[in-house]
Amino acid sequence: MRAVILFLATGAYSGYAPIAPGTAGSLVALPLAFLFAHSLAVSPLLQGGLLVLAIGGACWVADKADRYLGEHDSSKIVIDEMIGMVTAVAWLEPSVARLVVAFLLFRLFDILKPPPARYCDERVPGGVGVVLDDVCAGLYTNLLVRVLV
Repeated sequence: MRAVILFLATGAYSGYAPIAPGTAGSLVALPLAFLFAHSLAVSPLLQGGLLVLAIGGACWVADKADRYLGEHDSSKIVIDEMIGMVTAVAWLEPSVARLVVAFLLFRLFDILKPPPARYCDERVPGGVGVVLDDVCAGLYTNLLVRVLV
């Protein structure tokens, strides 16, 4: 089970990238985010349900990975960036342009951590804290992509 948790938490080991592991994890998430965006065609309600399940699962995986790696929010854990990217494209019509803009804005918001992202990052314990700051960055991204693209 440990191997599966670390595989998922590190985004298929992209979190072990020596430079910018969060960006590497976000890149790995691009195909997943694009496929997720296409679930909107089936049902907005389905997409919302999938997003809630994905966030919950990511919190659980991140919490387990925190324990396995022995540090809170290790840079190796990138499942949070992956969920942030999925959040960034939720309920948007899929297009390559939106995906590229979402990727760039998400990385910016993930680095800047505007409120309440910084609070979640610094004060919320466990896997929930690992994931929620990226969900916040994804929501900011989603709103701005709606305006720009």
